[in-house]
Amino acid sequence: MPLSTLANPLLPRRRVLLAGAALAAGALSRPALAAASYPSRPVRIVVPWAPGGAVDVVARRMAQKLSGRLGQTFVVENKPGATGTIGAADVARAEPDGQTLLAIDNTYATLPYLFNNLPFDHAEGFAPISVSAFSPVLLLVNAKSPYKDLASLIAAAKRAPDKVTFGSGGVGSSLHLSAEAFQQAAGVKLFHVPYKGGGEAVTATISGEVDMAMPSLGSGLGGIKGGLLRPLAISGSHRVTALPDTPTFDEAGLKGFSIINWSGLAAPRGTPAPVIDQLHQAMAAALRDQDMRDFLATLAAEPGGMPPADFAKLIQKEKALWADVARRAGIERQ
Repeated sequence: MPLSTLANPLLPRRRVLLAGAALAAGALSRPALAAASYPSRPVRIVVPWAPGGAVDVVARRMAQKLSGRLGQTFVVENKPGATGTIGAADVARAEPDGQTLLAIDNTYATLPYLFNNLPFDHAEGFAPISVSAFSPVLLLVNAKSPYKDLASLIAAAKRAPDKVTFGSGGVGSSLHLSAEAFQQAAGVKLFHVPYKGGGEAVTATISGEVDMAMPSLGSGLGGIKGGLLRPLAISGSHRVTALPDTPTFDEAGLKGFSIINWSGLAAPRGTPAPVIDQLHQAMAAALRDQDMRDFLATLAAEPGGMPPADFAKLIQKEKALWADVARRAGIERQ
């Protein structure tokens, strides 16, 4: 119906109101239909890291919960490489319909300070959905390591710079930057050995290829419980139930050092807001389930569930934090 017709004073008022109501109802139905028809087929969650790391472990459990809540299978696909940018670029190219999602963590906030040219728009490429979990960071050594506590490791690193080695999931990964932040706080210089993912770095610590690693608790807990790894310190303001004998960094003598890892989900920018909201609501509900909370507790992780707008603010805050760490570490953009 032309606008000139709606403006015609000779048209009966009742017909004008009915026509306007019909148009409004049609406009309002489109977002509702977008949410109602989602998901229309199995959903792919791309984890841009190798299997076995904390991001992967949490994403897989969240995929199970979302499958049950939204009535379609959520499948995790690992696409590691280039500090997470290969997997992220794959999702950025996907249709913005919520059928392809990205598992992101702290590392995502560091990418602008690691690369001159990213294969996607970092500022506008993704729509944050929600945080799945927050997790403290461990400093781990091999169970047979001569370093019995944090003080002895720091002392050794000060005596011989670059002799103590640490493994990471690659340049700019959360394990790498956590270790860089640790070096800056402790005043030491360690030797960096990058791997394809955090799980491989932990495995390398178990095998003795490297002296230490700084993963989230979820990645290291199995090795600790199996007697293969020794935790020297954990981030956060208090000890955790899973490792009651492991001191915080403050208690171990490194005051003020506390980095908390997080992981969550994002969608390609342009994904309809009702779909983003539906995913957020499903994630938040899943994180209220006791079995999910019990699972995260085994990782000494706390459930997330924050709204998309708050998640976006967290990413901006993290960008400022890691920009400073990367600058002080002298990490050059590639």
